Amino acid sequence: MANDGCQRLGIFVPLLVSACVFALATFSVSANEHSAQIMTRPNGQDIWNPRWLNHSVWDKNQDKGVLSKRKARHLSFMRQGVPVEYKGARNPLSALPTTIIEGRALYDNNCKSCHGSNGNGEGMLANDLSPSPALLSFMISMPMSVDEYLLWSISEGGIVFGSEMPAFASELAREEIWKIVVFMRAGFPQ
Repeated sequence: MANDGCQRLGIFVPLLVSACVFALATFSVSANEHSAQIMTRPNGQDIWNPRWLNHSVWDKNQDKGVLSKRKARHLSFMRQGVPVEYKGARNPLSALPTTIIEGRALYDNNCKSCHGSNGNGEGMLANDLSPSPALLSFMISMPMSVDEYLLWSISEGGIVFGSEMPAFASELAREEIWKIVVFMRAGFPQ
């Protein structure tokens, strides 16, 4: 019985490889012919070369010190999680239009000057900061961007990690921070 399964697998693998090769060949032709339709998202953003990859303040050739500062919070989260007071925190707010609008106003007043209006790290102060502001529009879709991580990041800021991100725990109520998170998860709508 096990031998029968191996024989079927022996036939299936070459077929799968052939199908993948065919799909890749077809995709390269159609990508060249129809790149505007296939290679972009509905908002016109290039899927394979997102704008944030070409952002000068996120240059891959930055000195190692800046890159290590940029990764410090992420590494801390992966190794230790969030501090106890943020463990298990969940956003109690729904993505209602009023919440998104209020979140936008809070974001504009507290985050936009560094992170930019669309979360692309292009605020008025972005070029003066080292490391440059996080690309929130990209980060918000990452697996680590769970509610407790976002609440912790916004509340405590980045001073402990060598970044100039201010702590907002004393400036904003927790509900206000959650509104900002709702706004970001909604895709930074105008």
